Amino acid sequence: SHMSESNDRSIHLYLTPTLRITIERRVSAHFGRPWHIKQIADKRDEASHPAAVLSDGRDAVFIKFGATWDQLHIEAASLRLLTERSGVLTPPVIDIVRIEDAMLMIMGVVQSVERGNRQWREMGYALAQIHRSKGERFGLETNCYWGSLFQDNTPSAHWPDFFWTRRVEPHLRAAVDAGRLPAPIMAQVAHLAARLATLCGPPVEPTLLHGDAHQNNFISSPGGAVLIDPAVYYGHPEMDLAYVDVFAPVSGELYAGYQEMLPIEPGFHQRRHLWILPFRLAMIEVDGAQHIEALLATLKHIA
Repeated sequence: SHMSESNDRSIHLYLTPTLRITIERRVSAHFGRPWHIKQIADKRDEASHPAAVLSDGRDAVFIKFGATWDQLHIEAASLRLLTERSGVLTPPVIDIVRIEDAMLMIMGVVQSVERGNRQWREMGYALAQIHRSKGERFGLETNCYWGSLFQDNTPSAHWPDFFWTRRVEPHLRAAVDAGRLPAPIMAQVAHLAARLATLCGPPVEPTLLHGDAHQNNFISSPGGAVLIDPAVYYGHPEMDLAYVDVFAPVSGELYAGYQEMLPIEPGFHQRRHLWILPFRLAMIEVDGAQHIEALLATLKHIA
């Protein structure tokens, strides 16, 4: 059968003959039948690392190259943890392969559908389903990654303390160390620490979180919303709710779906600005000073 090549050759540089043979062997074992790569669709645009959908014309898998062995293993464990503890849908992890200089994860392909009212509502259901799972303390027994950034999940009994020391401070420090955040603005952020108990609102029970719930980390599928790229820990449920629209507006159906299953507490629309502070700081840390305006707008809302 003819190999259909994408115009962008980049993924082919990664797929060495040895790697192809290894992938074919692992995927054949998974499907319980001989499986060979006949079609390759480059998906680099949809992932932070080189990625592709490989198919033999009948069954397809998604492969994603990772930066480190550690990151891929943590991602696989986080997807499993989300599904085991909440029942929410995540893509099946078929295998993690390390060969030559390459490290990659092989996953089941999730069929995606157009996002309409029902799909937005299902995203709300999925978040609420995760949030029904409660823990003993804020954090998690293991650390993880938030995108490409290290995420410290060292447990704490108090949410304001956890939020400040594990979520705000590391990115505040990193943005300053990168020379991208002027001292007066750093001071403005640091001043919030004293008012944190009030700003964080009523106490909450440690709640299982996706941890990076912006809308691109949901795949709308025929069976409901499927979650990808988690940064899992137990925290304040409003953290996930505050992140759904950081990159683009979302439909109100998402919140409506969520509220069919769980309440959204009064004051959320005020507190959401506080919850996205780590995101604003991380954007400056990773991408530069052009994100300072957005940080200042957020600080104004928090005040």
